Amino acid sequence: MDRAAQLLEKAKQAAGCDDFGDDGFREGLDRLLHALDTEARLNARGRMGMEFQIVDILTKRLQVVDWYVRHPETEDQEIVAPLIGLGLPRTASTALACMLGEDGTTRSLRTWESMAPCPPPDPATEMNDPRLAQAEAAMARRAKAHPRLTAMLPTTATSPTECQLFMAHDFKSQMFEAFVHVPGYIRWLIHEADLVPTYAHVKRVLKLLQYHGPVRPWRLKNPSHSLFIDALNQVFPDARFVMTHRPPQDVIPSVSDLHLEYHGSFTDDIDRHAIGAGVVDFCETAMERMIAFRDAGQDHRFCDIHFADFQADPMREIARLYAFLGEELTAETRAAMLAWRAAQPIEAAQYDRTDPAEFGLDRDAIAQRFAFYTNRFAPEGQAA
Repeated sequence: MDRAAQLLEKAKQAAGCDDFGDDGFREGLDRLLHALDTEARLNARGRMGMEFQIVDILTKRLQVVDWYVRHPETEDQEIVAPLIGLGLPRTASTALACMLGEDGTTRSLRTWESMAPCPPPDPATEMNDPRLAQAEAAMARRAKAHPRLTAMLPTTATSPTECQLFMAHDFKSQMFEAFVHVPGYIRWLIHEADLVPTYAHVKRVLKLLQYHGPVRPWRLKNPSHSLFIDALNQVFPDARFVMTHRPPQDVIPSVSDLHLEYHGSFTDDIDRHAIGAGVVDFCETAMERMIAFRDAGQDHRFCDIHFADFQADPMREIARLYAFLGEELTAETRAAMLAWRAAQPIEAAQYDRTDPAEFGLDRDAIAQRFAFYTNRFAPEGQAA
C-alpha cells in the first residue's frame, strides 16, 4: 500500500465512512506528498505533524461528503451575495473581519467550525458544543508552544477566520506554503490547478454550516483568493469584495516572518531566502491577477480600504463599506465593533521582527517591483 493509500485508509477509520466524493482531490494530494518527500526537508516532528494534518483534512472531507449523502436537501441552501475580503495579507484584514463579525445580522466563518464543520452547528446549543472547547484547548496549546506566532496572529476559537482549511479538503490551498517548503506543489497550484471544484466544495461547506439557520449574509475573507479570483468568481458570481491594501515593502517581510515561524515547527533546515522569494512571487502574481480582473469590468464590485486609513479611523472605513453595500450600520452594531476594538491589547502586535535582509529582501527593491500595484491603488489624495 503506497503512502497516499495509507493516509486515505487512516482517514476512513477516523471518520467511520469511506466515500471521498469526486476524486479530483487526489492530484493535489499526490503532488503535495511528492513535494513533502523531495523538497520540504521535514524533521521527524514535521513528518508526524504533516501526516496528522493530512489525515485530519481527509477525515473532514469524508464527513462533509457523508453529511450530503445523508442530508441531500442541504444542496438547496443558498449562498447569496457574500462579501469576500481579499488583497495582500497582513493588511488589517483580520481586524476588519473581526469587527464585521460583530454585526449580528451577518454570518462569519468562525475558527472552531472551520476546524470541524460536521455536523453543522446548532445556534441553540453551539456555545456548549464540544468542538468549541476542543478548539480553545488547541489554541491554548499553540499559544504556549509558539508565543511569537500567537503575537503575530492573535485570535480566538470564535474569531472569524479564512476558508483555507475548506480549500485544503480539495488539496488546493496556499496554506501549505506557509507551513513547509513545497515550491513544486505551489507552482502547480498557482499556474496549473483548476480551483473551480475547490470553490464549489467551499460553497457546499458553507451551505452545510448554515443548515440549522438562521440564514444570514456571509462575510468571508482569505488573501489567497486574490490568486484564484477568476475561479472564485465562477462559483460566487454575485459576490462583492472588500480589498485591503498596504505598502508591499511592509507586507512581504511580515508575511515572510510569519512563514518562518511556521516552518520552524516542521524542519531544522530553513531556507529563509526561499521563503522571501516565495512570498514575493505570491504577492506579485496575486496583484497582477486582481488588477486584470478589476480592469475587465469588475471594478464596481470592490470597496478598497487602506491599512493606514483603517488604523487611523476604522469606523470611518467600515461606514464607507456599509454605504458601498447599501446596508445600514446601526448604532448597536457600531457600539459592538468599537467594543471589540477597545478590547484588543495594544501589545498584541509587539514581537521581535526578523531583519528583511535575512529573507533576501530589500524594501526599496520591493517598492520598485510593486509600483504597478501601488500606482493602481494609490490612496485618495496621493499621487500615483
